[in-house]
Amino acid sequence: MYRIVVPAILAFAFIIGGAAMYAISGVMTLTAAGALWIGLMLALFLLYARFEEIKKLLLRKSAKYGVNMAIMVLVFLVIVIFAGFLGEAHKKRLDLTRSGRFTLSSQSQKIAASLTAPVKVVAFYRGESGTVHAKQRQTAKDLLEEYANLSPNFTFTFIDPDQNPGMASKYGVSEYRIMLLMSGTKQIKIANEREETITNGIIKLLQSKQKTVYFVKGHGEKEPGSSGKAGYHAATTALINQSFAVQDLVLAQVKEVPTDASVVIIASPERDMAAEELQKLDAYYRQGGALFAEIDPGHPPAFRRWLETFGFKLSDDVIIDQQSQLYGANNLTPVVYAYHKKHPLTQDFKLMSFFPIAETVYIDEDPKQGRYQLALTGPNSWAETSKKQLESGDVTYDEGSDKRGPLPVMAVSTIPVKGGEDAEGGKREKYGKIILVGDSDFANNTNFNLGGNGDLFMNTISWLAEEADLVAVRARKKDMTPVVLTASQGRAIFWLPVIMIPSTILLVGVGIYSKRRWFR
Repeated sequence: MYRIVVPAILAFAFIIGGAAMYAISGVMTLTAAGALWIGLMLALFLLYARFEEIKKLLLRKSAKYGVNMAIMVLVFLVIVIFAGFLGEAHKKRLDLTRSGRFTLSSQSQKIAASLTAPVKVVAFYRGESGTVHAKQRQTAKDLLEEYANLSPNFTFTFIDPDQNPGMASKYGVSEYRIMLLMSGTKQIKIANEREETITNGIIKLLQSKQKTVYFVKGHGEKEPGSSGKAGYHAATTALINQSFAVQDLVLAQVKEVPTDASVVIIASPERDMAAEELQKLDAYYRQGGALFAEIDPGHPPAFRRWLETFGFKLSDDVIIDQQSQLYGANNLTPVVYAYHKKHPLTQDFKLMSFFPIAETVYIDEDPKQGRYQLALTGPNSWAETSKKQLESGDVTYDEGSDKRGPLPVMAVSTIPVKGGEDAEGGKREKYGKIILVGDSDFANNTNFNLGGNGDLFMNTISWLAEEADLVAVRARKKDMTPVVLTASQGRAIFWLPVIMIPSTILLVGVGIYSKRRWFR
């Protein structure tokens, strides 16, 4: 028996050692191959030299049980391997993180799935393991695989500039942590492995012509370049990151709205515009232009009358919402979570948005004229019309004069325009579009990243600019979400698993041992 067991153990050890070296290094080195060869030769020699003894050993009853167990283990391993092959062929991923850390945003998914032209990414990352560079490389690889899983037109490769300086020089890259997005003859360079950066890079790469968004100025509108609380710097930055060009528009200084204007934003003017200025905006709209207007309570009267010509119905009211207090806001910040399900702008939008000090924006819905009420407050809101109550801060619902929610804060109106042409010069339907929101503060620097405010603003611009692929929820920064414990919870986690449970098991063991020893 001894003459069989010792050589068998040696053969097994060499085979396992060689296999382990190959599995760890990923390369069949000379050492690994030698160990496997020695193990196999020992096993064959043992089988030849001690065949009769091995035969007798295998015929024992205990050996039969061992063989049965080995067969069961082998069958189990075959089932596991088969399940692994099935899983590889039919992948189904489930992201259980609270923030969706390992799931692309709906916008990224939409853009990746709609790729019609090949997009190749060449990523330049250092290849050594166990360093921060390895972590960055793995993060980039995981993210790029998410895109590649959504479209066969998306491919990627990694190059280590240290190991392959010739390829790095060929692409003109002299830094680490660089990605080159390429399609046809176009190329975009990005410098980190964040989802929003990659998605915006793909948008820029595939965009045939940059579209321009104009902000009307000269009447006290929100400033697109202002970093103050009421400014629109955050919104402007988001537009630029989404590949829009952003320009100012002083209507008094131009004969007409520029022809390259994809969208014109009128962000709550404090003073009335001249009749000539409103005529220029009206002409732009009726020629197929896209307007995004925002008003606040106390709007200029002439501007209100002009908006009503598009079918909007405005009132001198302020929306009060008691439900907003549940989310840490005051009752002057209505919460919106009901959106029109038959309009492409809002049909898939499910995020709550907040509108500080807003007024109602009604329109008689008519799908034939493209008129819809897009966003409504909850049933606990009402339109307050009493200025006395608003000034005193003590507001109550008055059945006779106030109107109970849901209340519309956002509406759209369109008109058909003759002679529309697509990018290739072919005929297509074209529409003048205007969206009106009864609040401008929802998109200012203070509130842009609150709830779904930023996504709603950007989706509105994208829909008006006829960028359907951009109407989606955008990627957000995926921060770590640590578990925060109180002092008592921390002590409980220490004492229970570290002290009490092991001590209990030890005491039970000592008791059982003592009982068997003393009372046998």
